[in-house]
Amino acid sequence: MKSLNLFIKRLIDLFGSLLGLIIISPILVVLAILIKLTSNGPIFFRQERLGKNGKAFRIIKFRTMVVDAEKIGDGLTLKSENDNRITKIGKILRATSLDELPQLFNVLGGQMSLVGPRPPVTYFPYDGFENYPEWAKKRFIMSPGMTGLTQVTVRNSVSWDDRIIVDNEYIDGFNVWLDIKILFKTVYKLFKSENIYMKTEKKQ
Repeated sequence: MKSLNLFIKRLIDLFGSLLGLIIISPILVVLAILIKLTSNGPIFFRQERLGKNGKAFRIIKFRTMVVDAEKIGDGLTLKSENDNRITKIGKILRATSLDELPQLFNVLGGQMSLVGPRPPVTYFPYDGFENYPEWAKKRFIMSPGMTGLTQVTVRNSVSWDDRIIVDNEYIDGFNVWLDIKILFKTVYKLFKSENIYMKTEKKQ
């Protein structure tokens, strides 16, 4: 049964990402132009993330911060939308999660899924896949997602270890219907900005 669910999940990913890219292509073009016109630097932000089985891949997002923002100020930590490293258009993109849309290319390419645990950077919260505790490595059994159970529940309001616990709950309870529920909840929460920033933790 799980194998069938995984097969259906991949079909949904393929058709969903392809259809999504076709439908929102005008939006992607407009956002790309706005990013280019309002700040210096590339349109897209690419970063090494840990994917299925801990294998690294390059995630693609719309750039919402100044170039080399991770090397300035608080690094990965974002305390509020008033962080001066966030561009004007970036504030809107982050608040609405529109910066995540280019990840549909990652889904189409098989590095990601529409639904799954969010892929962490290679060096945080643990430095490399091999340094994750065994209980936490379960979250890497499945492909990472554009959205997931954590994103529609606790999002960034709890510590990384607590988020991993929710990710593991998703792994244990996975089925196609759960994915569909998460997708609907994601659409509902799309234009809500609660739990995006934290005072002590680093944003995904």
